[in-house]
Amino acid sequence: MRFLVLSGLSGAGKTTAKGFLEDLGYFMVDNLPPGLWKPLLQELESRGVKRAGVVLDARALAFLGDLEPVLDELKPTVVYLEARPEVLLRRYNLTRRVHPLGAGNLMREIGEERRILGPLRARAHLVLDTSELSPRALKEALARFLGEETGFLLRLLSFGFKWGPPQEADLVLDVRPLPNPHYDPALKPRTGLDPEVKAYVFREEVEPYYRALLSVVGLAAEGAQREGRAFYTAAIGCTGGRHRSVAVAERLAEELAGRFQVEVSHRDVDKEE
Repeated sequence: MRFLVLSGLSGAGKTTAKGFLEDLGYFMVDNLPPGLWKPLLQELESRGVKRAGVVLDARALAFLGDLEPVLDELKPTVVYLEARPEVLLRRYNLTRRVHPLGAGNLMREIGEERRILGPLRARAHLVLDTSELSPRALKEALARFLGEETGFLLRLLSFGFKWGPPQEADLVLDVRPLPNPHYDPALKPRTGLDPEVKAYVFREEVEPYYRALLSVVGLAAEGAQREGRAFYTAAIGCTGGRHRSVAVAERLAEELAGRFQVEVSHRDVDKEE
């Protein structure tokens, strides 16, 4: 039986993740004390259940003292979701829900929950920051981690530093040293998908810089693949995320497609600079 523990900060997306896991066939139980996990698994296995999971948060504080020996014995896959405090605060303000610790000071409760769950986070096989993830992106990240998608996937994501680096990146590359089409009036309205923009960016003198980026991404992806990772995310950033980063991500995708399954996306290409 495959056994998974889903935990993390309240407001970080556990409800969304739980629903997705149930869609995948996991028998999910909320806040079951760790001492009851083994009997639960024995009962489920006797009934032919192949996948099971437990959602654990700070409401189980009274039982967390039993957690370490149970984790050592059962060796579940642990997934931990978190988000930045200001993001959690915004989500709570939108939903108007009460934090599970319910002491009346939300920021203090978020900090206390982070402290309480720290030992479980340290045991996690996947720590996922959902601050910038949509529900769909969260589901896709879980699917890749759990091997629900076939093969290793290299994700190339272009972005603009002025909008902030992507939280999900394993590797961040800076292509701001490349020629910037933003300052050419004819090219400024276009994007890195345009052939003339690409020609502007990839001048002969910058080819060594690009080849170094290509080598770094390829070596990093190969290492992740050897380690058994289901996916690896390389983020390519320029100032606004419309020209240089897009062009480089597209070229990297073309040249690495023979070595990996590649997915390319452009986070900020439609944003106004």
